[in-house]
Amino acid sequence: MYGHNEIPITHDKLGPKPIASLCISGKVATLISLLLLGVTSAFAQQDGLKPTTVAIDKTDTLWVLVASVLVLLMTPALALFYGGMVRRKNILSTMMHSFTMMGIVSVVWVVLTYSLSFGKTSNGFIGGFEYLFGNGISMKAAYPYTTPLGTIPAGIFMIFQMMFAIITPALISGAIAERMKFGGYVLFTTLWAILIYAPVACWVWNPGGWLFARGALDFAGGTVVHLASGASALAACIALGRRRALEHRDPILPNNLTTTLLGAGLLWVGWIGFNAGSALAMNDIALSAFLATHLAAAAGMIGWLICEKLHFGKPTALGAASGLVAGLVGITPAAGYVAPMPAILIGLFVGSLCCFAVGIKIKLKFDDSLDVVGVHGIGGATGAILTGVLASAAVNPSVADSLKSNHGRVGLVFTQVLGVLAVGAFAFVGSYLLIKLTQKITGVRATSAEEDAGLDISLHGEAGYNL
Repeated sequence: MYGHNEIPITHDKLGPKPIASLCISGKVATLISLLLLGVTSAFAQQDGLKPTTVAIDKTDTLWVLVASVLVLLMTPALALFYGGMVRRKNILSTMMHSFTMMGIVSVVWVVLTYSLSFGKTSNGFIGGFEYLFGNGISMKAAYPYTTPLGTIPAGIFMIFQMMFAIITPALISGAIAERMKFGGYVLFTTLWAILIYAPVACWVWNPGGWLFARGALDFAGGTVVHLASGASALAACIALGRRRALEHRDPILPNNLTTTLLGAGLLWVGWIGFNAGSALAMNDIALSAFLATHLAAAAGMIGWLICEKLHFGKPTALGAASGLVAGLVGITPAAGYVAPMPAILIGLFVGSLCCFAVGIKIKLKFDDSLDVVGVHGIGGATGAILTGVLASAAVNPSVADSLKSNHGRVGLVFTQVLGVLAVGAFAFVGSYLLIKLTQKITGVRATSAEEDAGLDISLHGEAGYNL
């Protein structure tokens, strides 16, 4: 996710200062005390940081800030993309699944999961606790645990990573659309962000993570974002069961494909920040990632439309939107590592493959409402493996280090496959268990009456269209 172009630094750390207990009884007092402790500690450590000897580059910092905005745009774009594909009675509930992640995950990220993802790890599986409650995240000093060290402040790095943490659980929502209780979704995704996303991000992107140490390549989230969400989506589909409409063979038609196309177009734009921003600098790697991302999206669209024409006889607007997203998913782990022609090949292959993969759910009879498994799961896994095959040291010098640590190309591909298997299995099993836990606490499946009436009215008391 972040470029391998940073040098180590050290800074003084102040211990958290104790605060007086508030005169409020019970658990409320304890909770408020802990929150205030985190806040006061954050200010104390922020003031205690000494400037790094590495110069913070204003151009790099500005670019990553812009890229962060583009990645944030992707979550409401995803809401439009998903919202247009469901039935009219469920458009608001579906869009709410994405929008609420911008609120919930943002807070959880600063309070806890950023530290678990990028705090210094002693075991390679989970980060430390030094950044709890936003503690010690400097806007002047660079992120200290990367070798070599980059030219943007640690606080900007944290913000950029936050946007990835927001959209990843939102991706899962497409698989369980039109049948999951809102309260259950909120609890599940909150637990998922802490117990699934944070460990996977640590494995792959934290310099102390065990997959990072093996030389695994994931430039912008093929495994962390797409494979993890796709595997989790499959677990959620299986745990929740099929929609009632499918069981009764009722027609399920998209309410507004123009909205889906608009969302897909905005995803394409935002994805430039997603991938090119992952260079964490305005340099040749960022420019290479920009071009690779755009070309793969274009090729993915073409691949999917050709597949539809050959298989069904007609290219569709929904296929064009799905194909460009599949191309973007496939290029995400490889964006900063491959030249233009390999990027086109990845887009064509993944776009065509995902077109066929979405039909798997019909044969296996699981209800992946909006094809999260077929696009993000299959596309993310395929892109990660192809990264090992096509990554070039001429594009990004860090590839040479990965090849060396894996004793050549075959070893690198093996490591990529290992990463896919480890992340996929962890996300699937963990998500299935979390769904079952949520079922016991709040329930996860809407009632038959709620599902028949539509989740917009039943769960939110609103209608998306009052025409």
